[in-house]
Amino acid sequence: MENKAGKYYFKEEWTRSLAKALTYRILIIILDFSAIYIFTGRIDIAFWFMIASNVYTTIAYFAHERIWDRTKWGKDSNK
Repeated sequence: MENKAGKYYFKEEWTRSLAKALTYRILIIILDFSAIYIFTGRIDIAFWFMIASNVYTTIAYFAHERIWDRTKWGKDSNK
């Protein structure tokens, strides 16, 4: 998309942001579970921490990604 200055910037679809959030969360789920299990030695604690942590942080990451997508800063494709 071209802005008034004749420079181009790109807008991501919400589905791309969702896919990025989900793939990132898969990585973090594995890391969260592993770290808590290593520290506690208990699967139940690691599991419930992983669930709680990843529900609210996935929502926060998605919202953060959408806010940044609305920001034109750093989207200049002419560089």
